[in-house]
Amino acid sequence: MSEQLTVFAPDAPASHPIHLVVTDDLERNRLTVFFRLFLALPHFFWLAIWGIAVFFALIGAWFAGVVTGRVPDGIHAFMARWVRQVTHVNAYFSLAADPFPDFGAAPGYPVDLEIAPPEKQSRLTIFFRGLLAIPAFIVVYFLGYIAEIVMFFQWFIALFTGRVHEGLRGVILYWIRYAAQTYGYNMLLTQRYPSFSDE
Repeated sequence: MSEQLTVFAPDAPASHPIHLVVTDDLERNRLTVFFRLFLALPHFFWLAIWGIAVFFALIGAWFAGVVTGRVPDGIHAFMARWVRQVTHVNAYFSLAADPFPDFGAAPGYPVDLEIAPPEKQSRLTIFFRGLLAIPAFIVVYFLGYIAEIVMFFQWFIALFTGRVHEGLRGVILYWIRYAAQTYGYNMLLTQRYPSFSDE
């Protein structure tokens, strides 16, 4: 009788409805590392334009959620796709991933985001979601500062070695994950509050 071994990977799907799936190999193209800020600019513009539509979708989701306790499937999918694209772009810009992302949040990016389908939520927490999300946004703000410092050192490491440091990348991934969960919570994609842990 053979015994089956179960291995728990650090990037395995966690219990949070919004979680990262990381398949990155730490290798980096030095030329694209050098020009990374400029290469990411088109994505920042695209996210801003797409974000205008997401803003109006969020208003519709809020009204629907307050009335029914659930975000409509189409609106949920549209906003979830934007949050995935933000995650891909953040990963690319911060050197947590190397390939140039596409503009449609296609699955399979080395630092990808999985978001659970819509489900019933408390209408009361939907009503006050903007206020409830403020502490999480404050955390994202400070994590962003830490991530920027790490990115600075990571840029030099990647430029000279063609690789990123796994531990430093982990700090950046922590910020990316927490930010994605915060956006998802604020945008009514889940009623689960952002988690300090991967569990």
